[in-house]
Amino acid sequence: MEVTLRRPRFEDWERVHEWTSTIDACRFQTWGPNTPADTRAFVEAAVDSWKVADDERRRYVWAAEHEDMSVVGLGELHVTDPVNRQGDISYSVHTELWGRGFARAIANELLRFGFEEQRLHRIVGTCDPRNVASEKVLRSAGMTYEGRARHTLLLRDGWRDSQLFSVLENEWLRSERQRS
Repeated sequence: MEVTLRRPRFEDWERVHEWTSTIDACRFQTWGPNTPADTRAFVEAAVDSWKVADDERRRYVWAAEHEDMSVVGLGELHVTDPVNRQGDISYSVHTELWGRGFARAIANELLRFGFEEQRLHRIVGTCDPRNVASEKVLRSAGMTYEGRARHTLLLRDGWRDSQLFSVLENEWLRSERQRS
């Protein structure tokens, strides 16, 4: 499965709203289900994040497309520590497309961007321990399980623990060479 990451456009909000308005998409998140105003505000902020000067930008939000489909998901790389070259990734996929490899494809592209273009040394990803599908995505993207942090986010159903995964630059480069 391959996806193309591109900068989001404001007109993407309606497609994004198709899944961000569902309880399934936000079950393990602090946001949602989104109202139309919530989704418009998120997409507008994502579009505006690209207006920051290149040397000051720390947030890279992408719309993911696949072949002739419209937006299939979103991905974000956040440079959390530019001095120590650290970042984290997150992704969201249209609920109608779950289980088809889009999340893994988005994660792989985010890692490629982070290591090749942003020259990061370490990238992390987290997920709710109940989100088995997201754990599989992080593992299949080559990330290593580091542990579980307790009560990191307050969700609608109580405090959420977070499983922490990471991949280092040399590990990613080695796995990329093996795939070639």
